Amino acid sequence: MTDLGAKYVAAIDQGTTSSRCIIFDRGGAVVAVDQREHRQIFPRPGWVEHDATEIWARVRAVVAGALARAGLRAGQLSALGITNQRETTVLWDRTTGKPVHNAIVWQDTRTSALCRRLGGADGPDRFREVTGLPLASYFSGPKVAWLLENVPGLRDRAERGEIAFGTIDSWLIWNLTGGTDGGRHVTDVTNAGRTLLMDLRTLQWDPAILSAMDIPEAVLPEIRSSAEVYGTAVGELSGVPVASALGDQQAAVFGQTCYDVGTAKNTYGTGSFLLLNTGNRPVASKSGLLTTVGYRIGGEAPVYCLEGSIAVTGALVQWFRDQLGVIRDADEIEPLAASVPDNGGAYIVPAFSGLFAPYWRSDARGVVTGLTRYVTKAHLARAVLEATSWQTREVVDAMYQDSGVRITALKVDGGMTRNGLLMQHQADVLGVPVIRPQVSETTCLGAAYAAGLATGVWNDLDELRAHWRQDARWTPAMAASVRDREYRNWRRAVERSLGWLEEGEEEEA
Repeated sequence: MTDLGAKYVAAIDQGTTSSRCIIFDRGGAVVAVDQREHRQIFPRPGWVEHDATEIWARVRAVVAGALARAGLRAGQLSALGITNQRETTVLWDRTTGKPVHNAIVWQDTRTSALCRRLGGADGPDRFREVTGLPLASYFSGPKVAWLLENVPGLRDRAERGEIAFGTIDSWLIWNLTGGTDGGRHVTDVTNAGRTLLMDLRTLQWDPAILSAMDIPEAVLPEIRSSAEVYGTAVGELSGVPVASALGDQQAAVFGQTCYDVGTAKNTYGTGSFLLLNTGNRPVASKSGLLTTVGYRIGGEAPVYCLEGSIAVTGALVQWFRDQLGVIRDADEIEPLAASVPDNGGAYIVPAFSGLFAPYWRSDARGVVTGLTRYVTKAHLARAVLEATSWQTREVVDAMYQDSGVRITALKVDGGMTRNGLLMQHQADVLGVPVIRPQVSETTCLGAAYAAGLATGVWNDLDELRAHWRQDARWTPAMAASVRDREYRNWRRAVERSLGWLEEGEEEEA
C-alpha cells in the first residue's frame, strides 16, 4: 500500500537503447520501474540515428507505467528529474514541434571529415582549451553543423529562429513543459558541456566556436544548472516541477555520491564511462581524457570531472548476441565465459565506431586477434567481457597520469555489473576493489537526488551520502605477473585495430 503522506521523486532516464522511469521514495529506495526500448536506425555504415518522436512517446509511456505500478497519481510526485544519453542531437521546428531529421546519436561517425576540416592546422585540439574536449564526431556541435549543411533549407530556417537545437534533455523538457505552447527551451551545464560549444569556465556558449562551426545562436537552449526548477509539467504530469537535468554519466556520479575530490565511478551500459571528481577547477588532460562539468547545484560553484569515455562495452555483448547469434540472451554470456579458465589467447577490440578514450582514433575498427584452432565460442565470450575491463584499465591509467590521483576503489553501476565474472576481472586488472551499490541504476537515482534537492525533498549532500549502501564487493585475486602479461597482449591487440581506415574512407563508406 502506497504511503500517501510520503514524498516521491520520479526520474526519467532516456538512454541509448531504451527509456525508463523510476520512482524513488525519500530514503532513495526504488518504488516502481517501467522501461521500453526504441528503434536503432542504421542508414549507412557508421551512421546511427533515433526517431525523437518515438522517444518522446516511449517516455510518456514509461512515466504512466511507473505511476501505475507504484499506485501513485502525478500529484503525489514532489519533483521530476531527467537524465539522458549525451551528445545525441535533435533539431526541431518550434511551431510544429516536429523534428526536422532523425536524431543523430552520439555513436554516429558521419562528422569525422567535418571535424578534420574544422581542426585545420590545430587538429583535434583546436577548441580543447575552451571546451575541455577534442574535436571528435562524438560531440553535438559538429552534428548540428552537419544537419545545417545537409538538410535542404534548414540553415535559413535556423537563422530566422524557427528551429530549436537540443540534446535529449532539452527535447524532453521542452515537450514536458508545454512544447509548442510555451515549452521551456533549456539545457543544463553537463549536457551543454558535451556539445563542443560551451566555455568550461564561463558556462556559456562560446561565440568564436559558434562562428567557426557556422551555428546560429538562435537555435541554442539557455544553459542552466543541473538542479533547479526549469518549469512545471503539463499533460499527464500536470503541476509536477521539472527540476533537474544531468547527462547520464554525470547523473551516475551524483547518484553514487561521488561528491569528494578523488572519488570515481564507472557506469557500464552501451558504452562505459569512468568519471573522477576533480573539484571546483577543471583539470586539463594530456592523456586523452575529457574535462567535463560533473554537476552544478543551483547557484553553487560547478564541480568538474575527468572522464574516460569508452564507446563499446555492453554493445559488444549485444553484437555477440544479435549479429553473431552465439547467445540468445545477454545473461547467457557469463556461464559460457565461465566454462573456460581464460580467453585462450583471444582478444576482441570493439572499435566499431573508432576508439574513444584515451586514443580518439576514428580510423580504428574492431579486430579479433590471437585466434588458433584451440579457441572456442566460450573463449570468445570471455574475450568479449575482458574487452570492457581492459578498456577501463587504460582509462584509469590515463587519469592517474593527468591528475596524480591513484584510485583506491572503483564504484560501479549499470546493467553489466550484474555479471560477477566481469566485475571480478575488473578488480583483477585494476588491482583495487570494485564496489556495487544496493541501487545499481544510479543514473536515475542521481537525477532524482538533484530534483529532490531543488525542491526541498532532501536538504543537502550529507543527507544523500547517508543513503548510499554497498551491495557487493570484488577484491583483486590475479597475480601481478599475469595482469602485466595480459595487459601487454591487450595493448598489442589495440595496435592492430589502428589505421584501419585511411583518410577520406569514412565518408566513402
